[in-house]
Amino acid sequence: MDSRILQRLRCPVCGEPLSETHAGTARALRCPRRHSFDVARQGYVNLLAGRAPHPGDTAEMVAARADFLAAGHYDLISAALADAAVAAVGPAAGAYPLVVDAGAGTGRHLAAVLAALPDAVGLALDVSKPALRRAARADPRVAAALADTWQRLPVADGAAALLLNVFAPRHGAEFHRVLDPAGALLVVTPAEDHLAELIGPLGLLRVDPAKQDRVAASLGTHFTCATETVHRRELALTRPEVATLVGMGPSAWHTDPAGLAARLAAVAEPVRVTVAVRLGVWHPVPR
Repeated sequence: MDSRILQRLRCPVCGEPLSETHAGTARALRCPRRHSFDVARQGYVNLLAGRAPHPGDTAEMVAARADFLAAGHYDLISAALADAAVAAVGPAAGAYPLVVDAGAGTGRHLAAVLAALPDAVGLALDVSKPALRRAARADPRVAAALADTWQRLPVADGAAALLLNVFAPRHGAEFHRVLDPAGALLVVTPAEDHLAELIGPLGLLRVDPAKQDRVAASLGTHFTCATETVHRRELALTRPEVATLVGMGPSAWHTDPAGLAARLAAVAEPVRVTVAVRLGVWHPVPR
């Protein structure tokens, strides 16, 4: 593992620093108290303290997301994050600033941010093993670790210059702990009209009208929102692309594939779909 990232990791059991060990082809991270965490052959390390309460996105959901993102449909999100990252990470971040993506998925957005920050390194955290297999290959400067964002993060206090949180759970107290006091948290959430054209015809989940209130409640005692911008784009999709879009998101847990196929057959192509997201830039309150 890249030493610039390893030195900022901490044992999820005791909080001590980690070092890398080798035994033949097997690799592991170990702390001075001999807690050991295996590095999978796919490149990610399991830094869970115990079992995760849920497995995260399935292999099918991750594959669908990888295909949809590779087609460029959500590039406006990556571009907005990259622009905000450049504005947020200045010389005060020091050498090799660390960008932590909490709920990184395939790592595509993290890789876009690193492309805009050539001196930075990245850490992709997710509870989904299929996602981490892809995130570990997203960029040479990315390390990937299995971690539950609802638990203590395996990152040293104040080690991150930038935190990304895209369509993922938010742990305000932990985000505040691992973020440098001069750093920034970039939060992407769906706007009210995100994928609105598909909700009725396909029976998808609606965006919670209280979404922004819930975001503020989860972060408000630890962060203040400096700016919020809305980014929109209209897509013209084929029916198979719409099926992929549904299959990669939360509606995949609640949608019957046969029923979805029947509903999609009644939708005319191209399918016009609005992508609409909010990007909030949050700063930590003084410790």
